[in-house]
Amino acid sequence: MVVGAALERNPVARFPAAGFRRKITPGNKDEMLGDIRAPAQEVAVDRSSPTALPPVRTRVLDLPGRGRTVVEDAPGPPGAPTLVLLHGVTLTAELNWGGIVEPLRAGYRVVMFDLRGHGKGVRTSDFRLEDCADDVAAVAAELGIERLIAVGYSMGGLVAQLLWRRHPGLVSGLVLCSTARNVSGSPWERTTALTLPFLVAGAAWMPALHVLRADVIGAGLLDHGIDPADRRWALSQMRRTSLLDALAAVRSVAVFTSHAWIGSVDVPSAVVVTRHDRVVHPRRQHKLALALPGSTVVEIDGGHDVFLEAPARLAAAVEAACVAVSAGAGDRAVGA
Repeated sequence: MVVGAALERNPVARFPAAGFRRKITPGNKDEMLGDIRAPAQEVAVDRSSPTALPPVRTRVLDLPGRGRTVVEDAPGPPGAPTLVLLHGVTLTAELNWGGIVEPLRAGYRVVMFDLRGHGKGVRTSDFRLEDCADDVAAVAAELGIERLIAVGYSMGGLVAQLLWRRHPGLVSGLVLCSTARNVSGSPWERTTALTLPFLVAGAAWMPALHVLRADVIGAGLLDHGIDPADRRWALSQMRRTSLLDALAAVRSVAVFTSHAWIGSVDVPSAVVVTRHDRVVHPRRQHKLALALPGSTVVEIDGGHDVFLEAPARLAAAVEAACVAVSAGAGDRAVGA
């Protein structure tokens, strides 16, 4: 199923007149491309809640054998599915997801935290995406979460894929945003990769590198049209992560691939495609969708920084994807 979401700053989603539930036939590229260009009709997203929601709780968790992290836990309506939001490299959870938590919690419990090596996340001297996935499982165990929908953005999408592979009983669905089966080869990644060996090697004999922050490379993720005040705030969030930690994360991202196993995903999934992304090319994002059995595609206008440039647009797209995934998870539970 392809959902064309040409969304503006007001939270309105545009769905194809052909219907919301139709799935992409895996491997049928012609069907996918045809649907992307189909006329769309405008449908308002209902985010109303019948009762006032409890306040967001900030929890400091000591994960056994792993370290300490700070978790934001936003309760939703009673019995609502749980979303765990996983952010991109050099970002923080607040920067990547802060603009969309309130819309999402009208229908979901929303949990987010900084991934290890980033912001207030678990401290690490050897960054691995697999450890990030295991951290998510540890947080879920501490919070008593038995099933969750993993919502990952860019690097967070890679972590979400690994979470399903390493902890399949925990994951009821995947929402993968601005991400791919592998991201090596993008202009941003190539530029960063050129500097990575020199900076990592130089860290041992250049103490000055230890004071540099992730904004040195993270600024390249932001488009030039971003509002100056938003850009300053985003860079301040990136400075919560050291440059060396960010480079270690980039190195892990650069070698990741799920080509060999992503086709075995057995939970409902949706891919949110950012049409004008220069970091993770839309072609790579569509290849991910085609590799996922029966995946839903939600397209939005925006680049890799759409979370900052148009958070309401991203919120509506992620919400549409979560609705599709939740419906699929319910159908599978009934048929189980």
